[in-house]
Amino acid sequence: MGQTLRHLMGEVVWNDMLAEAYERRHPIGSMLLRQGEPGTHVLALLGGVAKVIRRERSGDRTLLAFRGPGELLGEVAVLDDGVRSASVQAISDCSVAVLNKAAFLRFVTDHDLFPVMVRYALGRLRESDLARGGGDVVVRLSAALVTLADVSAGWPGSQRQRIELALTRDELAQYLGVSRNTVTAGLVELGHLQVQSGRKHIVIGDLPALRDAASVLRH
Repeated sequence: MGQTLRHLMGEVVWNDMLAEAYERRHPIGSMLLRQGEPGTHVLALLGGVAKVIRRERSGDRTLLAFRGPGELLGEVAVLDDGVRSASVQAISDCSVAVLNKAAFLRFVTDHDLFPVMVRYALGRLRESDLARGGGDVVVRLSAALVTLADVSAGWPGSQRQRIELALTRDELAQYLGVSRNTVTAGLVELGHLQVQSGRKHIVIGDLPALRDAASVLRH
């Protein structure tokens, strides 16, 4: 994942923003924000991983991105005074800080953060483009799973063994810009590393082994 808003703001400003919010917890699979609802508040993601999903006019659901600690959720609908263009769902247990619209807009104005918000938005677009770039699918799949597992575990390089993510093969395929069958084949190749997929979840049974394999594959 690219630079988080926490990084762009700096620790002092980020913590000042959190001081005006209250904390809330969401279990895996729960909805943090819903598409079509008004932008009444923003969420600062403190821990865990969430997916950004959009329901199309056809009824299909498209996975747009993943978000981890230090990210802000729901700020676009607040900044443009509109409704939410996508939903956000927890794919691991998540903790968030909730900041209402008025307080967030006042904070952004008082700290002259509009240029930072623009840089943040552009960085997220660039991240999305990179995820869908070319290259070996197994390499990209293993790297994506390691990144998501690290964020879910709370820190890069975590030696935590088993991690479950509420993530489907269809969503991974959307994220990587490949077919579902390609992702299924890639997961089969990673099966010897205790990577398993169910109908609505991916289980990483040995994160250190997957991390080592991803490092070897990338080189």
